[in-house]
Amino acid sequence: MEYKDFLISSHGRGNVISPLKQSQRVDSPVYKFVEDNERILYDVSVDYFNKCRETGEIPVSFEKAGPKENIFFEPAKTKVGIVTCGGLCPGLNSVIRSLVNQLFYRYGISRILGIKYGYEGLISGYNHPVIEMTAPMVSDIHLSGGTFLGTSRGNQNVEKMVDTLEILNINVLFCIGGDGTLRGAHAIHEEIQKRKLKISVAGIPKTIDNDIDLIQKSFGFESAFSIANDIIKNAHNEAQSAYNGIALVKLMGRDSGFIAASAALAIQEVNFVLIPEISFDLYGTRGFLKVLRKRLEERHHAVIVVAEGAGQDLFEDTESEKDASGNIKHKDIGVYLKEKIREEFDSKKFPYSIKYIDPSYIIRSAPANANDSKFCNLLAQNAVHAALAGKTDFVIGYWNNEFTLIPIPMAVAKRKKIDVEGELWWNVLEATGQPISMKNP
Repeated sequence: MEYKDFLISSHGRGNVISPLKQSQRVDSPVYKFVEDNERILYDVSVDYFNKCRETGEIPVSFEKAGPKENIFFEPAKTKVGIVTCGGLCPGLNSVIRSLVNQLFYRYGISRILGIKYGYEGLISGYNHPVIEMTAPMVSDIHLSGGTFLGTSRGNQNVEKMVDTLEILNINVLFCIGGDGTLRGAHAIHEEIQKRKLKISVAGIPKTIDNDIDLIQKSFGFESAFSIANDIIKNAHNEAQSAYNGIALVKLMGRDSGFIAASAALAIQEVNFVLIPEISFDLYGTRGFLKVLRKRLEERHHAVIVVAEGAGQDLFEDTESEKDASGNIKHKDIGVYLKEKIREEFDSKKFPYSIKYIDPSYIIRSAPANANDSKFCNLLAQNAVHAALAGKTDFVIGYWNNEFTLIPIPMAVAKRKKIDVEGELWWNVLEATGQPISMKNP
């Protein structure tokens, strides 16, 4: 990574005085406006500082998000579109509501279009409606889960989507979604550039798995593991109430085990956390089933949390199907583990009781908790500040406790995963007491 990789595209210098400045009183300033040269360091360690000082290289850093004194788009003439794509996640409605409120109340933009059912809504052939959004219309939507605008998965024709943006005279498009959505947003930006249009494309990162790179946390993640915490607590009650009781809980985490790890740390009652980042054997002296039986013989109950992407190498059928978004459709590791535990203990006539719980769709469709809702609002507000200042092809990030702007290609270049030699995973091993490895030599 180099400094130049994190420079944000812009339509040009802003010559419009921000309504936020016009609303200030001389004796009571409200905003500290952010300059384009304000940056947030990627690596704040002394070692990195000394290295840059010795070599003379420019430290890798992100552009700081925040309100600008001058903006590019004139609010009275600006038309905005908002679209949500991909799977559900707590906080989607909070982001939509905050975008509308910020645009309308703070910047005085009244022409706000809601694009229904994801990127399909930008393709005329689907005939999905486009709705005129107002602040009163979205006043209570944050109290409900799901997305007020609807969603869909799958790639759409980029040229046709930009045709629709032109027909609708949209100046700014806010795309709320995960890595697939953000790749789509970047493709839209490239087509806009090709046509030499002045349309800003802003990404707001939505991933319940917290797996978008260069972003410390994403909205919905905290709500997800908080709800999982309550489910695991009840699963523990089930396991503890039976002789050799086993509670097996499958949580979301297609390629990264952050929800499983964080939920286990929150409840401190989980005995095994299985994540995509670490493979394990079922059989053999160090295999999972052997370690599970030892746990039951000693304590007579066990709680297992497995992320949906864990243990995929255990399946004999290695052919991978993909969903509409191009993500590999994982085999159901939860059901597979339940059956393997049954087979093993039944064949050895080892007494046990197993309960299997998969709360995935309940968790992802819940509304955001208070802290997540606050985070959603701040993401949306900073996205509006940047987009109206003429920034484009960016995603709002969060790094070192500051909101940042990241070029979309950098955010989607790779998926964020748990560092299995890092502090988070070490804390999980301490909390569960599970072996460092369940692979046979």
